[in-house]
Amino acid sequence: MSTLEGEYEVVGLDMHESTGRDGVKVDITQKQEIMESIASIAPNVVVHAAAETNVDRCETERDHAKRVNVTGTTNVAEICAKIRAKLIFISTDYVFDGVEGNYAESDEPNPVNFYGLTKLEAERAVAKISPKSLIMRTSVLFGWHPNRLNFATWVLKGLREHQTTRVVTDHVNSPTLNVNLAEAIKMAIEHDSEGILHGAGSERISRFDFAVRIAEAFDLDGSLLVPVEMEDLGWVAKRPKDSSLRVQKAEKELGVELFGVDRSLEEMVRSGP
Repeated sequence: MSTLEGEYEVVGLDMHESTGRDGVKVDITQKQEIMESIASIAPNVVVHAAAETNVDRCETERDHAKRVNVTGTTNVAEICAKIRAKLIFISTDYVFDGVEGNYAESDEPNPVNFYGLTKLEAERAVAKISPKSLIMRTSVLFGWHPNRLNFATWVLKGLREHQTTRVVTDHVNSPTLNVNLAEAIKMAIEHDSEGILHGAGSERISRFDFAVRIAEAFDLDGSLLVPVEMEDLGWVAKRPKDSSLRVQKAEKELGVELFGVDRSLEEMVRSGP
């Protein structure tokens, strides 16, 4: 996390590759392994972002989803509690059912798919095991990444390759620029925040309209974007129609601006891949 590396000693833990300046390869589902790894580092703060986020895979491979998202998170929470490390757990807008949208931290979760259910179970485990922890829910995380596509880079790839790209009109979220979330996490560390905060983009927008804005920002041919509805895509798992998040509490508590879509895309264009 380059946003944090300027002021903190950052050690990255990842199942597939070591990350950060000093990286450790570790599997959070292996309790002894993850507990020994974190204990040996002796961190003051653990930002836990590891998860199985493939929503359809979670639906069809439920044991795997529960093992990674619930058991893995429980393992991390237990070692953080043991060594008295602050835990910041990154959760999701998919803990909500999407009926109302614009959800506040106090709104009652009601996931409509197994991915959301595992993340909600993980939230409850974190709150129980490590009561001074922070649960930060985010939504449609996007931005430059060296080797993994996200929604924005997937749209860019398709448009740059002149491919017709189908994007849903009836799926509404709060797209979140990765570096903006990192800044919010940094401020949460400095404020020693606890409980639940929504660290997401400040704009409620459909995936299709977001894709159109991406095309405009990067001066690409938006006519290649084809509007469809969720039912046309054959997704295995149900998605919440409008899981957008209200972010005013986080902005006030952390003293940070959570960007709308245009500001996020301006930053993305400026920073380049």
